Amino acid sequence: MGSRKFVALLSLGLAAPCSSVYAQPGVTTFGVQVKPVFPFSYFDPSIELSRPNLSGTVELTGGLAFGMSVRVGLTKAISLETGLGQIKRSYGFHLRNDTSGYAEGSNFQYIGYELPVTALVYIRLGEQTFMNAALGFSADFYPSDIQRDIEEGRIYVFRNNWVQVGVIGNMGVEYRTYKSGTFYIGATFHRPFGPMATAQLSYYDVDRSFLEYPMRGLLNGSYLTGDIRYYFHEDPEFRKKRKEKK
Repeated sequence: MGSRKFVALLSLGLAAPCSSVYAQPGVTTFGVQVKPVFPFSYFDPSIELSRPNLSGTVELTGGLAFGMSVRVGLTKAISLETGLGQIKRSYGFHLRNDTSGYAEGSNFQYIGYELPVTALVYIRLGEQTFMNAALGFSADFYPSDIQRDIEEGRIYVFRNNWVQVGVIGNMGVEYRTYKSGTFYIGATFHRPFGPMATAQLSYYDVDRSFLEYPMRGLLNGSYLTGDIRYYFHEDPEFRKKRKEKK
């Protein structure tokens, strides 16, 4: 599914009639989430680099995101969702020298942190089952560059900015229990505004005395995840007492 179609579908879900929507005004719910990263060719997960007698590739192979999620009920139609998470993008790279016949590859992880803010709408499917759609933005933080050496080469990934903004969309289905909390499964699309980092793949001679032909390309950082979440149960009696105090 293309990124434009995914965002359009999310926007349609957010525009659903309020009569079919269910939220919890004034209730703050805390949860945890795990999100495996799936590389798809449409999102440009790989780059190809070349210079005379040299070639290389850098490709997103997967990853894992995890963290906490917070929902705040604003009205019966809309909730606000935020949180804080870490994402580890896994990459594989390969370097080839056609003159010497040298070819080698390895892998590395690029770590970032995300602070999303999205508007969330629930659509009731059953007594305890709900579908939701969310759309918003994320502040993405990159704490450092990364370097990985191989026998006759090296990859160095430069962060373009220590923080950048991206668009984030989510769709999923959740099951709410009366005493055990909420169980959720869904998918998230994340696309930064602009390239995430610059990858420089370089070839060295055997004794590594000088650098030959560095090659550079841009990593866009877009990804799609499968989401598994759990939201903790809030005691109705505690919620009632809190409302009475207010």
